[in-house]
Amino acid sequence: MGQPVPDFTKEGLLPPGDYKATFGELRESILVEGPGPESVWSEEWDAEWREHLTRQAETMCTQLWQVGIEDIYLDGSFTEAKAHPNDIDGYFECDARRVATGELQRKLNQIDPKKCWTWDPEERRAYRGYAKKQLPILCLPH
Repeated sequence: MGQPVPDFTKEGLLPPGDYKATFGELRESILVEGPGPESVWSEEWDAEWREHLTRQAETMCTQLWQVGIEDIYLDGSFTEAKAHPNDIDGYFECDARRVATGELQRKLNQIDPKKCWTWDPEERRAYRGYAKKQLPILCLPH
């Protein structure tokens, strides 16, 4: 679909830039499968956990696409040579009025069986394995 996800730099980061990938391509990339066995980054690489995070991200992205959100970016420690990142950070672009009026949250919760879309800081909860409180959408069950 786009240029493939490249190898990590010597600092354990992806080179600067945006990389377009389908979820199938993401699963086959260094971000899930990990670097080759000769890499300094391959020790204790948790591909199973990274696949789990990818499934969660795919669920979220699919719902966002269903309500017309097209530009979605995944980043954070998931895009670094960290063997076991806590989560996948991300953001999307949309008209701010959709968020401010609650329209986007309503539409997402209409299609989400768990109705867990919210941006209300009061809804943040402590979850095992996370140092800081998370919004419910970020803590889908394993």
